[in-house]
Amino acid sequence: MRFFTLAAGLAQASLFSSLVATSPSPNPIHQISPRAESCNSASNRACWTKGFDVNTDWEANTPSTGVTRTYKLTITEEDNYVCADGQIKEKAMLVNGKFPGPVITADWGDRVSVTVINSLRANGTSIHFHGIRHRNNNINDGVSGVTECPIPPGGRKTYTFLATQYGTSWYHSHYSSQYANGVTGSIVINGPASLPYDIDLGAFPISDWYYGAADNIYARVNDPTNPFIPGSPGSPPPSDNIFFNGTNINPSGPGGSYAKVVLTPGKRHLLRLINPSVDNTFTVSIVGHSMTIVANDFVPINAYTTRSLYLGVGERYDVTIDASQPVANYWINVTFAASGVCGTSKNPHPAAILGYAGADDKDPKDRGVVPPDSLCADQLGLQPIVGRQVPRDQFTAAPSQSLSVKLEVDSSVSKVFWKVNESAIDVSWEQPTLELIAQGNNSFPTPESIITIPDDSEWSFWLIQNLSPIPHPMHLHGHDFVIIGRSSSPANPLSPSAGPVTFNLETDGGSLNFDNPPRRDAAMLPSFGWLLVAFKNDNPGAWLFHCHVAWHVSQGLSVLFLEKKDKIPKVMDLGDLEPNCKAWREYLPSNPFPKPDSGL
Repeated sequence: MRFFTLAAGLAQASLFSSLVATSPSPNPIHQISPRAESCNSASNRACWTKGFDVNTDWEANTPSTGVTRTYKLTITEEDNYVCADGQIKEKAMLVNGKFPGPVITADWGDRVSVTVINSLRANGTSIHFHGIRHRNNNINDGVSGVTECPIPPGGRKTYTFLATQYGTSWYHSHYSSQYANGVTGSIVINGPASLPYDIDLGAFPISDWYYGAADNIYARVNDPTNPFIPGSPGSPPPSDNIFFNGTNINPSGPGGSYAKVVLTPGKRHLLRLINPSVDNTFTVSIVGHSMTIVANDFVPINAYTTRSLYLGVGERYDVTIDASQPVANYWINVTFAASGVCGTSKNPHPAAILGYAGADDKDPKDRGVVPPDSLCADQLGLQPIVGRQVPRDQFTAAPSQSLSVKLEVDSSVSKVFWKVNESAIDVSWEQPTLELIAQGNNSFPTPESIITIPDDSEWSFWLIQNLSPIPHPMHLHGHDFVIIGRSSSPANPLSPSAGPVTFNLETDGGSLNFDNPPRRDAAMLPSFGWLLVAFKNDNPGAWLFHCHVAWHVSQGLSVLFLEKKDKIPKVMDLGDLEPNCKAWREYLPSNPFPKPDSGL
């Protein structure tokens, strides 16, 4: 066995790959009639259909309904767009003319087919289905320059996947920082839950919103004359507003309206919270009500009740809310960490309304109590119902081999990026990674920052060390990871006394959790701290592990890794790449906007 130690600059990462020979088989698919013999009811949400319930391990046992859910998403753009709050956005890119785009809805075991039509004037695009595992289906992950060429203006592409998971997520373009212009929407895959509930209220995305165009904001972030903190280059601007399910009031004058969630008195409701932001992370609380978490990301958990809930970018929580208070209206509040390092907004009091059916149509009066400061840290203690036992000995007993991975700031251009082989990631839209694999390449361009995981390894352990005061929401494609451990978050990472806390196996080893640790596909890397995650190497493909702050991944804060490389062309038809890549390369000579960043 061996592990890979990846040296660091501003931040560092370590990758430990356990070499335990395995040959994982694909998910067994069990054919059932659509919702046949359904046992899912308001009094028993744990059951789904015969043989499938909340205790089913969907990685090992997946239903197949034989139903295909078909969607068409048309991406358009509009200059001087009138936002839901009445303000003008310099450039909007919308899905089917809306922000957010339509909700993609399916049942556990359905097949989903999504045709994307690019009606943008002069931009490519792609659609990534955040958190969808795509087992043996990496070609549908929707990442420009990695799993496909971008869809050119006037082009179209159809993505398909089997809904082997269930719960809540979102989709967005994976083409530079384009989704900051509005190319997002929600995903709901119906399935079992760990608590009974009466009414599913659906997806409720809460996102930052900017009136500027994404490319202009990205240029500001790269301007070293706009320091985030004294002496450090890079300044993401505060968001202009926070939208709840696509709307809010204008925080600086007339215009817009509050989003409203309506409860039926005496009933229990399921609300699907999503943070599809570009930069902002925040805490959500509801005046007079608690929330009981039943799932984080696509992982069902044992019910956990809380008065407030922190959401990093890309994270999702399914929560139940009991309508047990007097019939009235109550504020749903968003608050930011006091340090400001994980998001700020020009809206001082972002809010929506939780209203009971029968209540007067008036704004609530009680603003409630400000919840505890999140410190930009995820909620720990959430226990998956279907557990994972992580082999501790494979982490602690592996010898090491050094690779160079650095997260640095370029002093001349404000840029935060993760270096592999001394180069920030920079993918080629014209020749994506999967196309190189289809051509039989065994070497790859250095700027693409590619790591190859040994074919016979069973687990990968990633230790990410953050030597900067800025926390990062880290997202893994193609997998869930378990969170084995993390450092605590400093109360004020901008304090002169704050500094890096380095992982030490001797002193930190006792706090690590290898017995059914929290599991998800996005988690916060603490300021000046470390995060230790692990995942099984069982999904052939070219996958990303990246920060989900749009400006940071555009700058290159991402690693691309190849998993079971030799199996990739055997489990998917890489010939499917060619029609879209041919169309993109034909468009390329007339493209007025060359790739300005990492391409991701």
